Amino acid sequence: VQLAESGGGLVQPGGSLRLSCELSGDTFSRFAMGWFRQAPGKEREFVTGTDWDTYYGDSVKGRFILSRDNAKSTVHLQMNRLKPEDTAVYYCAARENDRAWLEEDMDYWGKGILVTVSS
Repeated sequence: VQLAESGGGLVQPGGSLRLSCELSGDTFSRFAMGWFRQAPGKEREFVTGTDWDTYYGDSVKGRFILSRDNAKSTVHLQMNRLKPEDTAVYYCAARENDRAWLEEDMDYWGKGILVTVSS
């Protein structure tokens, strides 16, 4: 299984950005998909994930929207009202089993993509 992220870059505070993650090498519908992020000097944290439901970390609720396109084996992360504290490397992750949204529960990871929120 491989995960390929796209869509990162530089955006001004208050702006929007959309990240995408495509899964290849297996049947997409078998996997729960999510995003984590790691800001400079901080630990990696859960952002959002979808299995039977969709979940969001407290810091992004109401601003970020996760969607899933099974036909294209892709998840999209729409990030709105971005703040400087959203600056981080964003990692797409996938798991096969019904576990929690913790780093150690994820089976596969993308390489990460940088999002910078700055004026």
